[in-house]
Amino acid sequence: MLRFGAAIAAAALGFGLLSAPSEAAPVATTPGHPLTAADLDAFLDGFIPLALERGDIAGAVVVVVKDGQVLFEKGYGVSDVDKQTPVDPHTTLFRPGSISKLFTWTAVMQLVEQHKLDLDADINIYLDFKIPPAFGKPITLRNLMTHTPGFEETDKSLFMNDPKKYMALDTALKLWVPERIFAPGTVPAYSNYGAALAGYIVQRVSGEPFEQYVSHHIFQPLGMVHSTFVQPLPKSFVSAMSKGYDKASTKAQPFELIPMSPAGALSASADDIARFVIAHLNNGNYNGVQILKPETAIKMHGIAYQRLPLVPGMAYGFYHEDRNGHVIIGHGGDTLWFHSDLHLILDSNVGFFVSQNSAGKEQSGIRGPLFKGFMDRYFPAAPLPVEPTLKTGKADGALAAGNYRLSRNSFSNILSIGTLLGQAKVSLNDDNTISVDIVTDYAGTPKKWREVKPFIWREVHGKQLLIATVKNGQVMEIAGNETPQIITLMHVSFWQSATLNLILFVGMLGMLALTVMFWPIKAILRWRYGTPFALQGRAATLYRLTRLVALCDLTLFGGFFGFLAYASNNHLELLSPSSDWILRILQFAGLIGTIGVFIPLWEVAEAFGDRARPWWTKATDVLVAAACVLSVWFALSQHLLSWSLNY
Repeated sequence: MLRFGAAIAAAALGFGLLSAPSEAAPVATTPGHPLTAADLDAFLDGFIPLALERGDIAGAVVVVVKDGQVLFEKGYGVSDVDKQTPVDPHTTLFRPGSISKLFTWTAVMQLVEQHKLDLDADINIYLDFKIPPAFGKPITLRNLMTHTPGFEETDKSLFMNDPKKYMALDTALKLWVPERIFAPGTVPAYSNYGAALAGYIVQRVSGEPFEQYVSHHIFQPLGMVHSTFVQPLPKSFVSAMSKGYDKASTKAQPFELIPMSPAGALSASADDIARFVIAHLNNGNYNGVQILKPETAIKMHGIAYQRLPLVPGMAYGFYHEDRNGHVIIGHGGDTLWFHSDLHLILDSNVGFFVSQNSAGKEQSGIRGPLFKGFMDRYFPAAPLPVEPTLKTGKADGALAAGNYRLSRNSFSNILSIGTLLGQAKVSLNDDNTISVDIVTDYAGTPKKWREVKPFIWREVHGKQLLIATVKNGQVMEIAGNETPQIITLMHVSFWQSATLNLILFVGMLGMLALTVMFWPIKAILRWRYGTPFALQGRAATLYRLTRLVALCDLTLFGGFFGFLAYASNNHLELLSPSSDWILRILQFAGLIGTIGVFIPLWEVAEAFGDRARPWWTKATDVLVAAACVLSVWFALSQHLLSWSLNY
């Protein structure tokens, strides 16, 4: 669920952590270790405790199910550092984040079975507010379930800490409808808003609040007595709830409130998650209780959206992450503190769930390496056939090189400047391989990829693929076969690239900062040495007003990025309506700077009209004026002065 800033967007992209070769191209397998409780105990005990210690993670839980039974479940570490409470897989509640969406999608399919919902109908017929028309196509539930409704990203009010500020699902959805950036069904762009819409539709059509519907129709039939979507957490669940941590060595964090609850608000024990997994592996059946008809479950697990042939497709809410020749569906989940993965190996009737209650140190996540190790140990793939590197690697790599933006991003609100400046970069290496700066190994080093087929690159010493979409001789998009089709990298032109705009932006900020900083310094030095101010009359007035304009511009950008940096450092609750006044103050400063941009230009004209002025002061005036003009361009083009503070 979590998304904020370039680092989190990169994690959301998930290259190398989530999935593998697509169902359309299975590979041979080889026998692995026997999947037994004893072998799992040895494997996991050898992996997780050390990973917790190295990553500064308080606790984790793992469940493996096979053939309709829990084969292994165990808690590691603690759920409360101060009390040293051990993690109990049966009763300790974790926050599985976006894995919550699987319960939402299951609820949708239950109502589809009852002919109360149509996957291909305009969702507006189910809502009491309207999604504005765009692209001549309505949004459908199928679009929501495959993350192709075309919405831009939403960050505001994603997380809250204060129960007094918590808002109901319908209130959160009606605050604003995100802009539709892509035509429905055309571009994958993971959407929490879209999933929350689906949950609200369940609520509207069923006549039950979403939390109650899931409890009555999923939790209770499956015996999930340690699970709830209710927020704040009911008193009966509080004592069992694991604390969440940035790091185990830091203090516990408040319980995260998620207004768009169907997208990520579940609190559940690992044993309860196992019941849900068993039901899906058994085509909707858990110990004789059917939460979905078999044909519905089978459909739900199949391909609902396939953008590229070599990239794993989207099921109905699940994403395909086929690995080592096995058909696998699953979902990841992140809140600020909890990080989880769920995988269903459909052809082997095996399920795997892991969750950790701390963000931990950078590059310290358990789930990616753990599931890779699990698959390679118990379901290994045969070695890949020898693939020669193509001689076109240099030419095709040069075409692929450049800047790319994530399809899951902000484009029309005040966070769009992050989309402009925080892009991924594809580079052509000296050995004719390519690298993507956000696609790294577990040590954080960018991976290298060699071309093995036209515009298809294989990871050097690995199995992953990068696939480029080419149109009219230009690379338009890059996707990975270990990334579900919930997000993609879209090539941008040079003029829209961070390569150019970051240089301009940093240069602008530097010039504004120097201008503002040296204004009082020069005044102090003149006072100290008794030197009179060289300018008089209109020239002196323009000089001072230009510095005020620069100060206003610097306040807008410095304050905006300072606010976002503080918010992203474990204070995402600030991204809410309660902080709008801060942004309005910054916008007011920016508005003054924008209106006053003619003043530094006037100062330049005045300077060049004065032959007595030294050339270096004229050059400085030009640079200051250019910085002020650039600030207006960035402020307006990136919507920083937008009246709307929805983002």
